[in-house]
Order: sequence, then structure tokens, then C-alpha cells
Amino acid sequence: MSITASQVKELRERSGAGMMECKKALVETGGDIEAAIEHLRKSGLAKADKKAGRVAAEGAIIEASDDAGSVLVEINCETDFVAKDDNFRAFADRVAELALAAGNDDVAALAEADFESGDTVEARRQQLVAKLGENIQIRRIQRVDADGGVIGGYIHGGRIGVLVSLEGGDEALARDIAMHVAALNPPFVDADSVPADVLEKEKEILRAQAEDSGKPPEIIEKMIVGRLNKHLAEITLVGQPFVKDSDQTVGALLKSKGAKVRNFVRLEVGEGIEKEESDFAAEVMQQARGS
Repeated sequence: MSITASQVKELRERSGAGMMECKKALVETGGDIEAAIEHLRKSGLAKADKKAGRVAAEGAIIEASDDAGSVLVEINCETDFVAKDDNFRAFADRVAELALAAGNDDVAALAEADFESGDTVEARRQQLVAKLGENIQIRRIQRVDADGGVIGGYIHGGRIGVLVSLEGGDEALARDIAMHVAALNPPFVDADSVPADVLEKEKEILRAQAEDSGKPPEIIEKMIVGRLNKHLAEITLVGQPFVKDSDQTVGALLKSKGAKVRNFVRLEVGEGIEKEESDFAAEVMQQARGS
């Protein structure tokens, strides 16, 4: 039968589900609005869609590895309480396994992957939203391929995850470097990996500072070079003092082990998500007055 736009609109308004899900439900129920609503409720789509706009800045970073490489996956929810829930953790672990097997970082494609028992990852996500009552989203996947090198991973408190790929060295060294990256969050591996525009901007700032000193041009140039080298040491992994032994830099540690960092990735739960600030006392007072 033909499903009209007005029927889809009515179902959307009553259920809160997406347009395509509403149309599909109406087709499957022969245009019966009440049956379609029941269908959506059973599948969890209605609740999932209603919660999709809510801020989900908590969650977990999960790591999965095999001989070909490693992945980090960020899965978000609304509260730390749900992030510790066994159902949430089991879902997150399974998603990380599937992300590893997929061999890429495509979140949309992962949503369509087979979770188990004929359900897709997206279907299980929606069911979990309905069960736990919070917006839950698979936000990011970061993959590092082995390519004959060594990969070390480190997860700190379930909230910060790092993968480090080394040429040379061993997994213990790679994990130590990953711990360093988790703690100090260097933006770049070394000076060669710093973009030219970032260097130029820093040089402009340093030049302006140096020229205010009133020193001769040749001294100013030396000042700029010295300060730039100090800045590069601060923003590069190899230039930073090693977090477990501040008497040596990460670069010196790597050199002593005959190793080199190929690349690293770092994910932190909720970074870049604007959280809603709430006044807990005011919320309690409001609820008390309402009751």
C-alpha cells in the first residue's frame, strides 16, 4: 500500500523516531499507526532517536589488537554510571573486536556490521539505549597497522587510550612510550612532523618578543633559534623529558634502544564535546518544589 507523508509525519511526532524508520514501520504494519508505534518501541528505535540529541560526553576508550594491527574505539554515553555498566562494557568490547576485524576506521560502515544473532551493531546500539536510558554513540575509531613494526597500547582509567607504533624496540618500550603520550599529550612526534604554518606562526611570535628587547639583529636571530628549539622540545614527543625518568628525553630513550617512533594516536573520552553545565543544587530544589 501507499504510505503518505502525513502518516510518516504523525508517526514521527508521536514516536520521536527518524523518517526512514517511521516509513519502514508503516510499510511493515500496513499503515496502522498504533501497530507501527508498537513496532518501533519493540525495536528500540523510538527511544534511541529521542535521546540522540542529548549530550553524550562520558563513555570509554576500548583497545583491540591482532597480528595485523590495533584499534582504539571511543563509545560515548551520558553518565559515568552507565559507562561502568556491564551491558555497556560488553557492547563496547564487541564493537572494538568488530572494528579491528573491519580493518578501517569507518564508523558508518561499522554500524551496519553483524553484531551477532542477525542483529547489526546499530540495532544493538538502539536496544542498549532503550535498556539503559541514555544516548549511546560510537564516536571514533583510530587504527594503527603493524606493517612489520611493533605496536604498544595503553588505556588509562578507561578514558584515555594511546597506540604507539615503533620501528625497532619491543612491546614493553612501545607501551612505556604510550604511557608517556597518555600523560603529556604531545601534539607531534618530532620537529619534522610539525607543520610549516605552525612553525612560522611561532617564529613570528618569538621574533616580536625578541625585537622588543632592543638587542642587535644578530643576537635577536640567536634568541629566536634558541627559543624555537625550546618550544619544539615541549611540543614534540621525542623532545619531552620521559615521564618515567625525567633525566632523559624520550628521544634519548628511543636511541638507546635502537628504536624510532613511526606514529601514535591518542583518544580521550569526550574531548571536543561541549558539555552542558548544570547546577546540581538548583536541580534538587526544582524537583523538590515540583513534588
